[in-house]
Amino acid sequence: MENFRIDVPQADLDDLRARLAQTRWPATLPGAERGVPVADLRALVDHWLDGFDWRAVEARLNAFPQFRTSDGIHFVHARSENPDAIPLIITHSWPNSVFEYVEVIEQLTRDFHVVAPSLPGFGFSALGDEPWTIKRVAVRWAELMEELGYERYGAHGNDAGAMVTPELAAHAPDRVIGSHITGGLGMEEMLANVDWASAGSGYGAYLGRRPQTLSYGFTDSPVMQLAYLVERYREFDRGADALTPDQVLTNASLYWLTGTGGTSSWTYYEGQAGMPISQDVVPTGVSHGGPFREQAEKNNDIVHWGDRESPSHMVAMAAPDSLVEDIREFFTLVK
Repeated sequence: MENFRIDVPQADLDDLRARLAQTRWPATLPGAERGVPVADLRALVDHWLDGFDWRAVEARLNAFPQFRTSDGIHFVHARSENPDAIPLIITHSWPNSVFEYVEVIEQLTRDFHVVAPSLPGFGFSALGDEPWTIKRVAVRWAELMEELGYERYGAHGNDAGAMVTPELAAHAPDRVIGSHITGGLGMEEMLANVDWASAGSGYGAYLGRRPQTLSYGFTDSPVMQLAYLVERYREFDRGADALTPDQVLTNASLYWLTGTGGTSSWTYYEGQAGMPISQDVVPTGVSHGGPFREQAEKNNDIVHWGDRESPSHMVAMAAPDSLVEDIREFFTLVK
């Protein structure tokens, strides 16, 4: 592996700015809203042009040591000064990036050696030529922790990361001391009768069948990439603007500058989108579990169940202090 530092060429930033300034705006369709309102997106693009500072974003993540493996996996590796620190691998969500954890990494290093990889095909991690599955990512994470010299470690994840984390526990139960996720366990019965093809905007069904078609828009128009992310975040958060404009624009910029809007959708087109697997070989903790503990306990060794709240599905961005507190509580129980 080699040291890595984010340094986007100025020419790429100039190109982004030019494309934003030359956006062809659509008319507003009559009647009820059918997607992201034009006025909302124009306001965000104005901020992208005149208020958002990508270089400040770069500097914030570059404050942490970063690396990239020979097979193209990018990760943050922030070691703790605490002699009793626990190694902890944290996996971000979709549609997001390692920036999801920028608010929590420094806090976590008081008690943990933090490893925060970018999922394959997301941001600065290469997709490669072979299809990825959640299980394959889990195997790669186990290899990464071994490469870093960590024989025993904890794992945390949100959304897509919450699917990787219990798979990692099931794959390496002799190494993973605890599996901590934000939610998803015990919800199977509730979701069994949901028609995902027609629920909400139906984005999942489309990504599962025609991701390449959308990728042209993501790769050629930064406004298309932004509109898609805004819609996803609002849909996940029941219409609320729970994230700040700069948080949304950080991920839109990262996806645009790395060209990963399309490649990051592999969890759908490989049929991997869903709920975390159940596993009872490693203790499990859940921070935002809701009323599903009884169901989750049927097939998991639940030792911690938090009923925490977050204004956003992107918990580490919207409620970082609460999430850090929950992670600490759980690993105090299993270390």
